[in-house]
This record gives sequence, C-alpha cells and structure tokens, in this order.
Amino acid sequence: MRFRSPAPRRPAPRLSALRRAAPRLPKRPPLPSFKGRLHDPVTATAIGRWLGVMVAVCFLTGLISHFLQKPPGWLVPLLPPRPVWGYRLTQGLHVASGIAAIPLLMAKLWTVYPRLFVWPPFRSLRHALERLSVAVLVAAAVFQLFSGLLNIVQWYPWPFSFVPVHYAVAWVLVGALLLHLAVKAPEIRAHWTRRSPGTLELPAEDAADRRSFLAGVAAAVGAVTLVTVGQSATPLKRLDLLAPRHPDHGLQGLPVNRTAAAARVTGLSAGRWRLTVAGPRPYELSLAELRAMRQHTVTLPIACVEGWSKSAEWTGVRIRDLLDRAGAPPGAVLRVVSLERRGAYRVMEMGQGYARDPLTLLALRLNGEVLAIDHGFPARIIAPNRPGVLQTKWVSRLEVL
Repeated sequence: MRFRSPAPRRPAPRLSALRRAAPRLPKRPPLPSFKGRLHDPVTATAIGRWLGVMVAVCFLTGLISHFLQKPPGWLVPLLPPRPVWGYRLTQGLHVASGIAAIPLLMAKLWTVYPRLFVWPPFRSLRHALERLSVAVLVAAAVFQLFSGLLNIVQWYPWPFSFVPVHYAVAWVLVGALLLHLAVKAPEIRAHWTRRSPGTLELPAEDAADRRSFLAGVAAAVGAVTLVTVGQSATPLKRLDLLAPRHPDHGLQGLPVNRTAAAARVTGLSAGRWRLTVAGPRPYELSLAELRAMRQHTVTLPIACVEGWSKSAEWTGVRIRDLLDRAGAPPGAVLRVVSLERRGAYRVMEMGQGYARDPLTLLALRLNGEVLAIDHGFPARIIAPNRPGVLQTKWVSRLEVL
C-alpha cells in the first residue's frame, strides 16, 4: 500500500500582505476649515441686535395687520378708526422691516455657519436640543421673510393659504427666538459691548475688519430699504426702484391690486345696478338715487397688505346716513357684500366705530372722477385706518347685523 507524501504547506501570508490585499475603506473627508476671523460671537451679537429689532417690529406690526383683517368677534366693535393713517404706518413698517431683515439674516447666517460643521454634531442631550432649536429658528426665519417677499409681488408658488400659515409660523419664529436668546444669554452678555469680557479676549486687530463688515451690512440694509420703502412713504417715491408697486402708477393715480376681470365682475350696467340695504327698514337705491343724496368728500389713504399706500380724494355717501335710513341701532355691526363672485374678502364686516365714523363712505368718485371699474365702480367702501382688502369694491349689499 502506497502512501503519498503530504503536500508541502504554503507559508502563511504575512500581515503586511493581508493589509495590502484588503480593500481600503474611503477616509472620512476632513471637516472644512474656516480661516475668516469674523465668524465670532462679537460679530454675531452685533448683527443679532439689529436683526432682533427688525423681527420685533415685523412681528408686532404683523399682529396689528392680522387682527385688523381677521378680528375675532369680540374685537370687531372695538377696532378704532383713528388715527386715519394708522394702518398705513404699521403695514408700511411691517413690509419695510421684513425687507430690511433679509440682508441682516444673510449676514447673521454667514457669521455663524461654521458652527454647522462642528464634530461631533451632538455632544449631549442639551447640545442636541440647542441645535434643534437653532434649526427651527433658521427655517422659520427663512420661510417668513421669503414667503413675505413673494406675497409682496403676489406670487404664490405653494398649495397652502398664505395668511394663516404666515401667521402661525410667526409664532413659531418668535418662540424659537426667545428660546435661543435664553440659551445664548451668557454668551451674548459676554460679547455685548466693546468692553465686555468675551470681546476683550478676541484679537484686537480684528476690530477694524469687523467695523468694515458691519458698515457694509448697514449699507446693504439702507440700500434695500431706500429703493423699496417709497411704495408706502410717498415722499421717497422717486427712489421706489425695486418695490412691485409705485404709488403713482395706476388708474386715476392709484395702484390696482385686483382687477374687475380677476374678480369676474364684468358686464356691469349702471342702469340696472341696485344697492340693497337690509335692516329694520330695508330699501334699495339705484345709482342715480345714490348720487342724488348728499355727497361728502374726504381725503383718506388706502393701504394694502403688500406694503403700498397712497392718499386720495374720495367722494360719496356717508355709511352712517345709509344706516340711519335703514333704522340701524347705534351699536350695529355692518356686513358688506360685493358683486365679486369669489374671493376671501367678498364679504366683509365692520364694527360700529367704522360704520358710524363721518369719514367712512360708500365712495362713488375718486380724485374727482367717476370710479373706474377696476377701482370698484359703481360703489366701494373707503374707511379710515383699515386694510385695503377690507375697502370692499363693487358693493351690492349692506346688511345691518
């Protein structure tokens, strides 16, 4: 019986050979390094102060606008019609502060964005919650400012209703901002002024560059404000280069937001139109009968949520005279119905403060001319201290509630 000799054993591969044969895993790319010296807490605090002021002004004036447009029932009789320029001022500030906040937000994000690349991303539960709150704050701020900007130009590339979503996210933004300020309070305090302890620890040679950077940001804010604020501050209307509305451009010297064609108000006949006044003593008036009543002329601004505003001369019949003829009680609320076929403001209500004010008219003429169809022919509402969307056009019915 033959036995084969065992096959010679191959020598075990060396460890170095195994390492060469094993597939190499890609190395984690190094985190970016930031050599700029102005990504510091002092610069962030300085810009944050300006941005905080703009956000506060924008939020408070936005609340005023929201409750004037969509007041709860208990507030309707309490809304004041004076000062007549109140809404013009607050809404102009709302839009101007929102536009000014955009370059400030960009500068703020540039100052702090290196912190997005810290490693490890979460050092503790507190740190994770802090970063989450910052993410919510940044997302809410970007959404509010840029959706508001698109609203100014009346472009709505989203499927949701702008007003309720914009209002809700405003509260999210303010809540996230207050939380952020509470968490960052020690760091903000340490870098609040030039003599603060944290500021003194930074290189002194950076101060000149920081001043130049902040001056550039201030110039950018001033520039975008000057070329847009003229749509509401008419003394600056010659500088109104980038705003979507110019106060002098439009029919009869007044801009038009919603045309009769857009509202599907076409084929109106002055001879067939009737104003219905529903109340304890209901009645109807033709346009000729309405023109035969005592006419009053007032100068009132019309101010729209998009930020533009302008004063004009309006002539028509006082609403309170129409209510008295219908036997309306002194504290009655008035409902106004438009010929507009659809729209969020086709039906509007005004409290007794507006309805009884001597400046509130059912206007028939604008700047000495019969109302153009796009301005609400044959009759529209004009009232002091009231959003433009509530100055109902193409009025067909008044109801005493």
